[in-house]
Amino acid sequence: MATTNATAKPARAAASTELDLCLGQTGQRVGRLIHVKQGQREFSQFSYAPDWLASTQVFDVSPDLDRVPGWQLRKPTAKEDSCFFLALADTEPDTWGRRVIARAHAKARRNNPGLPALTELDYLSRVDDASRIGALRLRNAQGTCLASAEPGQRNTPVLLELDKVLAASRAVELSRETLEDLRYLQGKATSLGGLRPKCTLLDADGSLALGKFPSVQDERSVTRGEVLALRLAQMAGIDTASARIETVQGSPVVVVRRFDRTADKARIPYLSGASMLQARRGEERAYTELVDAMRAKGQDFQADARALWRRVVFNFLITNVDDHLHNLGFLYAGRNQWRLAPAFDLNPFPDKDRESKTWLSEDSGPVGSVQQLMEQAPRFELNPRQALVTLGQVVQAVEQWREVALSARVGMTPDDLTDFESAFEHEGLEEARAQVAGKA
Repeated sequence: MATTNATAKPARAAASTELDLCLGQTGQRVGRLIHVKQGQREFSQFSYAPDWLASTQVFDVSPDLDRVPGWQLRKPTAKEDSCFFLALADTEPDTWGRRVIARAHAKARRNNPGLPALTELDYLSRVDDASRIGALRLRNAQGTCLASAEPGQRNTPVLLELDKVLAASRAVELSRETLEDLRYLQGKATSLGGLRPKCTLLDADGSLALGKFPSVQDERSVTRGEVLALRLAQMAGIDTASARIETVQGSPVVVVRRFDRTADKARIPYLSGASMLQARRGEERAYTELVDAMRAKGQDFQADARALWRRVVFNFLITNVDDHLHNLGFLYAGRNQWRLAPAFDLNPFPDKDRESKTWLSEDSGPVGSVQQLMEQAPRFELNPRQALVTLGQVVQAVEQWREVALSARVGMTPDDLTDFESAFEHEGLEEARAQVAGKA
């Protein structure tokens, strides 16, 4: 949580680091960040820059920061929570990225036992500046953005280097990585994702993208399953991140275009759904709570509320139960307003119970049936007729999963269909069909 004290002086300690927080390609300074480590405790303080507060472009950079002068304190309330304010925490490396950083540090300490343990700032600052999610950037006293490439150089691999990244990622998964593998992977992960191997990359046209690799532990074609889900979502009328399969060393790799950059490569501020609600990590929250937040902060609340319900229905029908609020985001739309970001990280889970990770509403609990979804539709700005039409469109798309899966764009085999069948063919889909046919 953040607390505000406009008269307090910033905390000083031997283990403190001060950085400028900047925004976008111009690097406009929005404030000053201090990270403090005292024993096992870590916390941070932030103060807005007076020029930013007086700017006509000013907006609430993070929902847990009051737009006022003076220092504001952020202390994690639980071990799993970040010590940084929420919008910056959204840019921290995910589980895979932290794993790579920790492995590299462990190897370095074998040669130099005097190296201190990693801090949360170490993890945050090792994310490649060019590919950090959203528009926030960290700059040191010398005016250099942390983890930025030398002039004329780049840290982000191009599409043609995916084979090297895949090989290095497999080495890490198998605990056979070399220092060269770790150096190559460091900074290339992203906050968009989880524990699966991945990297940021430059697509063939120079656009920023995310490469997601199959894991050595996969028992089904997870990467093709994700592209299948994204394609079906598009057919269901859902705005999604653009994705395709690239075959690398005989393995299907998902290449997902990043949606937090414009066509001219400008950076767009980003907030996760969890940050929008100021939710603690692992805390159970509800989609209807998110709707309430969108009502206050959304650029087009009604359209986004309806779009969110469509996504929740789709997730239920394809058994995407990894629908935690870090797998949903918002992009800044100007005038201190936000809009729903394209859907990403959609995955069918044939081996899981169809129970959403995020509750539908505070009083109804996790999504468990189509009837429950229909009953809550008015809270998403849909009347019964509109909800039924939306449900029909989603059902029509999901019913085509076999044909889409076998298409050249997805590239599944008949054996893959068997692996995924229970994610798509279940009593929930039958209930949805009955609702659309008026037989429920």
